[in-house]
Amino acid sequence: MNVFGVDIGGSGIKGAPVDLERGDLTQERYKVLTPHPATPEAVADGVAEVVGQFGWSGPVGITFPGVVTGNTIRTAANVDKAWIGVDGARLLTDRLGGLPVTVLNDADAAGVAEMSFGAGRGRKGTVILLTFGTGIGSALFLDGRLVPNTELGHLELHGHDAEKRASTKAKEDEDLTWSHWAHRVQKYLAHVEMLFSPELFIIGGGVSRKADKFLPLIEGIRAEMVPAELQNNAGIVGAAMTAGRR
Repeated sequence: MNVFGVDIGGSGIKGAPVDLERGDLTQERYKVLTPHPATPEAVADGVAEVVGQFGWSGPVGITFPGVVTGNTIRTAANVDKAWIGVDGARLLTDRLGGLPVTVLNDADAAGVAEMSFGAGRGRKGTVILLTFGTGIGSALFLDGRLVPNTELGHLELHGHDAEKRASTKAKEDEDLTWSHWAHRVQKYLAHVEMLFSPELFIIGGGVSRKADKFLPLIEGIRAEMVPAELQNNAGIVGAAMTAGRR
């Protein structure tokens, strides 16, 4: 069974059809830049462009960078605040001409994919996936079951939102070396570990492709640390999986 997955991020909107048996894209993903301001209508247009590129006519799973409960958007840290209170599924279903839409938190989607087809496959206990990008997303699992909408990127760290200090965007904006950025990530991971004592950290987001440049520099973390295997496709795959289940 194939279902379409779309991953809305702070910098890009990307999507592709997903084979749910293999947990992999069936075609090369298509990406457009996230509009600025990232209002509901403008982002919905971007999603429609991505889905339309494939002539898709079935269910669509869509991630959102914020808390999502019952398809309603509750927070919007890295997109326009006009999203708050919007029924994301209704908005996007209307924009996609009536296609059935499921909306969920972006990091939760990535986590669902990694736990089924990637670095978390078969792992029990407490597992935390962290996606480093425009912000920091999180997905918390206990014995394979998701605790949704944790948003651990907004934990306070040294007087700041953690993602303002340790996201990939912070590295780029401040032109940090890998070593300097790894030190910030280490402090963040130590804080999360103190709160949750996970057995495993899965490090996701686009930067997971370069895990060899920073993961070996992180010290003092008791939990096992591994890069996400699905890398930046995890959100697309997890969104499609969630839509397929519903």
